Amino acid sequence: MLLKLSARGLRPLGACSEEPFLVRVVGSDAGAPGPHDALLDRSTEGPLPRGHRAYLLHHRRDVAALRDAYVLGAEHRYVGVGDVLRIDPARGVLTAVYRAGAATNSLLVTERCDNFCVMCSQPPNDLDDHARVEELERAIPLIASDAREIGITGGEPALLGPRLIRLVERLATHLPTTSVHILSNGRRFADPTFARALAAVAHPDLMVGIPLYADVADVHDYVVQARGAFDETVRGIVALKRAGVAVELRFVVHRETIEGLVSFARFVARNLTFVDHVALMALEPVGFARAHLDRLWIDPVDYGDALTEAVRWLDTAGLTVSIYNHPLCVLPAGLHRFARKSISDWKNLYLDACDGCARREACGGFFASATVRHSRAITPFSDP
Repeated sequence: MLLKLSARGLRPLGACSEEPFLVRVVGSDAGAPGPHDALLDRSTEGPLPRGHRAYLLHHRRDVAALRDAYVLGAEHRYVGVGDVLRIDPARGVLTAVYRAGAATNSLLVTERCDNFCVMCSQPPNDLDDHARVEELERAIPLIASDAREIGITGGEPALLGPRLIRLVERLATHLPTTSVHILSNGRRFADPTFARALAAVAHPDLMVGIPLYADVADVHDYVVQARGAFDETVRGIVALKRAGVAVELRFVVHRETIEGLVSFARFVARNLTFVDHVALMALEPVGFARAHLDRLWIDPVDYGDALTEAVRWLDTAGLTVSIYNHPLCVLPAGLHRFARKSISDWKNLYLDACDGCARREACGGFFASATVRHSRAITPFSDP
């Protein structure tokens, strides 16, 4: 069977396997193929070795005798050796589960969530996630052991309950040197038993990133659209730290949270100094954030003073603090040392105004969605 992968999906040129399957991409020098290996072949002629689960071709070739052969389209240029892919011939979809060449990789484990944040970039869906998690459990052993970091995201991963614990156990078993970062609203970890169960996995490099949007319960609850969420979130943070799990606090700056930014920093500096990291983040204008953009957007150049004071409070308290998702030119010079290149490569871009900027390599750039709205202060640096 030969199938062509295109932007319009898989176009059958012969018989096809109907069931979705997972493959690990290997090159021609990989040796004897394993049961899940897919050969990535860039040549135009010559025999192809037998025994691979699938064949990913850059050019159409006579491979009628081979099972599961695919011609990659231009939109699949990212596919490389070490990637883990899900191929669904019936639906015509190729999905990257893990990309070896990417700086960051995340496993979307569920689309369900018990918050409904006004700026959510991944609006929740009440969908059954059982099959999704089972497939991710099968994918983990295919990921190269030198993977630097794996994220677990949603939705709200903690809604998986014991299945989340099993997923982290699988990561600890197959990728013991890979750091794991779980993005969670923290509420389910208010149950100390659940927090202790995560700690009991004893993953050597695990952190839970939890958003806290105010030092006042009503403000946080409004932003996440869930009554009682502030109380559960703070109790979840405390329970995780008491159990020995590293915690990162996240604060997204927008018009509904900016007035409380400095008081939030003071609250953390006085009450939550045991957390391991604090990230102050710019708005990503997608999902609900884009739908509510006129109500939420605030130019980062207009909150530079508040951001500076917040960082001063956190830094003085001895906390590790980072600024995410902000290009350097919109930040006061004193904050540049806190700025991180935090945007995933697949949705990271630079504007035309960045051409020729002497600090472009050090700058985190923009979300791809920044074409919708970005700061009026974008100005290239002339000095490195």
